[in-house]
Amino acid sequence: MIEIKNLTKIYRLNKKQQREQKTKDTIKKAVDDLSLTVYPGEIFGLLGTNGAGKTTTLRCLATLLKPTEGTITVDGFDVRRDSGKVREKISFLTNEIKMDPYFTPDYLFSFFGKLRGMDHAQIDARKKELFAYFGITDFKDKKVEELSTGMKQKVAIAVSLVHDPDIVIFDEPTNGLDIVTARAVLDYLRKLKEQGKTVIVSTHVMSEAQKLCDRIAIIIDGRLTALGTLEELEQQTGAGDLEDAFFELYRQHGKEA
Repeated sequence: MIEIKNLTKIYRLNKKQQREQKTKDTIKKAVDDLSLTVYPGEIFGLLGTNGAGKTTTLRCLATLLKPTEGTITVDGFDVRRDSGKVREKISFLTNEIKMDPYFTPDYLFSFFGKLRGMDHAQIDARKKELFAYFGITDFKDKKVEELSTGMKQKVAIAVSLVHDPDIVIFDEPTNGLDIVTARAVLDYLRKLKEQGKTVIVSTHVMSEAQKLCDRIAIIIDGRLTALGTLEELEQQTGAGDLEDAFFELYRQHGKEA
């Protein structure tokens, strides 16, 4: 189980960042007193616009950022005190992942498997399974720079899952992918749930969240605005689907579409 309690993350802005964001403020509160619980075996969605705080929340969860305030625990392990134990349990994938262009998928998979403490037999068995599912086998000896965008993303997913983690965290997993590759990724997330894994997905694609997630948290300006199943969110807002529910909440918070 993942518990986020009163998470706040504050950044200090330099002059360049102030100009870029058109603000005179010297600090930015990316996440503001966020609390939620993710239960084992569910697909949990973080939904919000770009800049809402989704990625910052996930990076704090993945131990890549330290919370300014609040706590996050993963199966009882604190992300600050027990960061190594947390990393053993999770996989974190962002669409911004950069793989060395001169290495092959085969080499990268084996390299990261060894980093995870896996032996050759474990790595080979896992590689065979994931490469077959994502259609990587015929491309395993090509350099990353020679692969298509979709194939690079599938390789990144396979590499991130090398150690068969209990908790899978994907930040915008289908962003920039063609419809066929995106469908393969979403189908695999469902497969992970069938295996009893916990999956956390951030997205701004309403249809994706609506079809995929057991529960959805809507974040606006770094704050948790609503949390529940699709039916609960629709009932709360009087909307007919997730997109309408989101925009109703957006409107209630003084935002314009």
